[in-house]
Amino acid sequence: MEVQQIKQNFGIIGNSDKLNRVIDIAKQVASTDLSVLITGESGVGKEFFPKIIHKFSYRKHNNYIAVNCGAIPEGTINSELFGHEKGSFTGAHDKRKGYFEEANNGTIFLDEIGELPIHTQARLLRVIETGEFIKIGSSKVQKTNVRLVAATNINFKKAIKEGKFREDLFYRLNTVPINLPSLNERREDIHLLFKKFSYDFAEKYRMPSINIDEEAKNYLVNYNWKGNIRQLKNISEQISVIEKNRNVNLETLKLYIPEERNLKLPAIYNSDIVDNKTFSSEREVLYKILFDMKKEINDLKTLVSEISKKDKKNISFYENYENLENVYSGNKNYKNKNNLGLKVKTKEIPLEKEEEKEEEEEFSLSLEIQEIKLIKKALEKHKNKRNKASKELGISERTLYRKIKEYKI
Repeated sequence: MEVQQIKQNFGIIGNSDKLNRVIDIAKQVASTDLSVLITGESGVGKEFFPKIIHKFSYRKHNNYIAVNCGAIPEGTINSELFGHEKGSFTGAHDKRKGYFEEANNGTIFLDEIGELPIHTQARLLRVIETGEFIKIGSSKVQKTNVRLVAATNINFKKAIKEGKFREDLFYRLNTVPINLPSLNERREDIHLLFKKFSYDFAEKYRMPSINIDEEAKNYLVNYNWKGNIRQLKNISEQISVIEKNRNVNLETLKLYIPEERNLKLPAIYNSDIVDNKTFSSEREVLYKILFDMKKEINDLKTLVSEISKKDKKNISFYENYENLENVYSGNKNYKNKNNLGLKVKTKEIPLEKEEEKEEEEEFSLSLEIQEIKLIKKALEKHKNKRNKASKELGISERTLYRKIKEYKI
């Protein structure tokens, strides 16, 4: 049967090459007993492909059972899949067959298989390898002959690394991988799908079908459909039910898919930018960039701090020296303004009949002691009024406050 005929039989809409390719793979693998793993984003229509595989297999006249693993509680999943004996646990009033027993000689589709608990994965691996299973509360080994098709939207590499999924089970399931394209990868089908959904809802609710103008169509086709076909179908139904005017323009369409939700952030995929590592999601790329930025900022802070300390030390020394020099210059009784207990290289202020020269002097008094004395004297003179004392000393009030705190005056 041709791909186009398969699409008509199963109600699959679209003409993109990627869609046609995965349908052809499903048809080709159907005649074998190989396990098939269907992957793809949520809402891309993974549930159609196990039906195609079953329909074109020699098992088509036997049972087809679809199981949503994510919807079954962890405490009952083993019982649901493999059955249980009467009295094997509280509430087990009767003997029960599991899905693998019911689907014998047929096909079982395990949707959201990534949600299976680890202990259930071990049981499933045994069924795939040997066709054997044991009911809950029984010691008898039973046989089953089923074709297994599984589907998920999880990242298996990440799940295996985190210990949430068995690696050996993954390779058993992944004999034939089928990866379904997202709606954003088949944009040529978006308007076609929207028209089909609009027609179906018009028939369902007995009202005229809606139409969209060219501007609205372009917006629809270029929108970032994170929810894939399911999201497109929901929006089509909302418009079909709510809008009285069956001719929808861009302004009306944006009421259901606002423009701010259509913003696309830049995606980084260059391996050089992310240190040649493979990231499972855009979030991990973002975390990597933020981490690198934080490291660079911290390095910059350290560098600035070191430079600042050096500059502060130099500035503080010369500023204090000059300030004290100014204070002593105003004191008539003071004769040697360099008597500060410092070993410094200075330019002597020229005196009468003396040439300018640089000399190194060593003094006996401490700068710190002199500062304390001067600050105390200024504060006493001005009755602890810091603003007046700072003017007297020739320094800012802030510097004076820092000195008082530093010397514990």
